[in-house]
Amino acid sequence: MLRSRGCWEPAAALLEPAAAHSPEAALDRAELLIERSLFENRGWGEAESALRLAEAGARVDGTRAAAACARGYLAYCATLLRVHDRLDEAQMALGRASAMLPPDAPGRPLLDFRRGLVAENLLKDPAAARTAYRRAHAGAEQQRDDLLLSYTWRHLASIAQQDGNLAGARHGFAESLRLRELIGFAIGIAPALASLAEVSPSPEAVLLRAEAARLVRTFGGVPVWLAEDGGPGAAADQRDGQAPGRA
Repeated sequence: MLRSRGCWEPAAALLEPAAAHSPEAALDRAELLIERSLFENRGWGEAESALRLAEAGARVDGTRAAAACARGYLAYCATLLRVHDRLDEAQMALGRASAMLPPDAPGRPLLDFRRGLVAENLLKDPAAARTAYRRAHAGAEQQRDDLLLSYTWRHLASIAQQDGNLAGARHGFAESLRLRELIGFAIGIAPALASLAEVSPSPEAVLLRAEAARLVRTFGGVPVWLAEDGGPGAAADQRDGQAPGRA
């Protein structure tokens, strides 16, 4: 899978012909380019253009809500990486998506997760973030969405870490790593290793950070938040989805 290896541009190129007439393909392409912008901190204009195409093609509430969810996530990522302050836009777009989605809609767990990211990392409200992550986690379990579960596990673990619950944090980070290895989400393994290292004993932490650094080099310095400032060991506080460069 191209996305799993961080090959977002080739994956987006494959979707480009269909995106011209399929709202679903247009949205999938926009999501790929938004994720690329987060992991590489570039291509923001391309992501914006792809998302506008998806928004223009959305005709029913489900696709409109998905496009609004993507809009909120793009604004969140740009704010997180300090490209532009788009917090208000992120909140408005995610709120718009929530208003269009019934509680049991398939897109609700992803929306809940992204609202948790905004709460935790931009609004600094861990209680609201925990509630949103738990809803997202339950929904991802019900849908058997292992990729989303890998994210909900790691962010619930982050909240546990902030609370001083290191055993809970270790369990969550380990589960996130296990799921990413299981599904082959290769580009996401280095952040999972670095996060687990933060709550592991020193000898194990050294090995985890070394492996994370090796993977970052393998992927050409991606994710950028682990490549900056000396790599995983020096950037131990940077977990994907959390400030200053976490997905």
